[in-house]
Amino acid sequence: MSTPTPAGPPLGTAGPAEPDPPGKRRSLVRHADFRRLWVGDAFGQLGFQLTSIALPVLAVRDLDATEWQMGLLTAAETAAFLVIGLPTGAWVDRMRKRRVLVTADLVRAATLAAVVALALTGHASMAVLYAGALVMSVATVFFDVAHQSYVPGLVGLAHIGEGNAKLQATQSVAGVAGPALGGALLRVVVAPVLLAVNVVTYLVSALALSRIRKVEELPPREDRRPLKDEIAEGLGFVLRQPLLRRIVACTAIGNLFTAAAGAVTVIFVLRTLGLDEAAYGTVLSASAVGGLLGAVASDRLVRWFGEGRVIPLSALAFAPGAALTPLAAVLPFPPQATLIAGGALFFFAVVVYNVAQVSFRQRVCPPPLLGRMNASVRFIVWGTTPIGGLLGGWLGHTYGATPTLWVAAAGSVLAALPVLLSPLLRMRELPGAPAPV
Repeated sequence: MSTPTPAGPPLGTAGPAEPDPPGKRRSLVRHADFRRLWVGDAFGQLGFQLTSIALPVLAVRDLDATEWQMGLLTAAETAAFLVIGLPTGAWVDRMRKRRVLVTADLVRAATLAAVVALALTGHASMAVLYAGALVMSVATVFFDVAHQSYVPGLVGLAHIGEGNAKLQATQSVAGVAGPALGGALLRVVVAPVLLAVNVVTYLVSALALSRIRKVEELPPREDRRPLKDEIAEGLGFVLRQPLLRRIVACTAIGNLFTAAAGAVTVIFVLRTLGLDEAAYGTVLSASAVGGLLGAVASDRLVRWFGEGRVIPLSALAFAPGAALTPLAAVLPFPPQATLIAGGALFFFAVVVYNVAQVSFRQRVCPPPLLGRMNASVRFIVWGTTPIGGLLGGWLGHTYGATPTLWVAAAGSVLAALPVLLSPLLRMRELPGAPAPV
């Protein structure tokens, strides 16, 4: 969720990787290293989307997973954010971020390859999926923290908004192509074969990222302080920023209830609604068009409403989108249509929200603190996800999938309150200068 400029500052400083012509701002499409990052991110996101279909389908269809087991699987997929989320930021700030990204991709490819081999030989079990999800979770923590800390130094602060919008657009395109491809493949291949395709996408991502030419400078070793002090500095920065605290609270609560819904969504679609795997892929693909539209529209919405107002207004749209999922079981419309409408609205709102809040976070943070700030934010906002997975699994096991989805929709209302009841609604512009540490 980084090389010296002509003036000489290290990676992560405010200077752009390559200076724009005087009086002219060059598009990142012409930035060779950003293109390599963009390609790597595209294949990584495509792989993630394929996994998001194949792994739950493998668990529900092939291993007959219960709601509680799906909750455990959801928790395993993000447990590392809660366990190692804080120190990861300090570790990443001491490393070359491109190397972290490539290594994480290779670890994810190797882990999925092992799961595929066990599944194809009849040795897969829920324990295997839990273990694989945990390893993937650790690699993803390192990848996401390094990725968000890498972008500002690679493109420069003036291009952060454009870079994030392009990366969000890529995620949305992958959200369209991944489920569509996954749903189509599930008509003719088993879920483990779909996971094998994902192995290839992570390898392509690693190759593209390894070709980035910009050389990173590591912070001098003599500048390093005890790890606990660096962790406290990153967490302290987040907690001292009033607007950042509100945004983090909104995201954390939203992720808690999104994970609770995610634990039972596949069971709801395949068992309660009786749709097949291909129909599930079609729903996800069509819904993700909303995310693509959100990425395309985010800059314009910021110009119309202001960067500050866009954050609470987009958060307000989370709940209606989430509520349409359980409504698919009772409304007098084809369930696929209702699911698509809800998913499209939800993804549109999430992408607009993320473009605005991630750009704000990257601008307001001093460059040397980016890794620790991003890790602290992700520790809080993703640390609620395994808790949400367990909550969704318990609610699904106790009350069923549909009531669990209603609880999650109500939780989306709670998620919006920290930013709705804040100065953000009155602010067109958000602070952009790095704050003193």
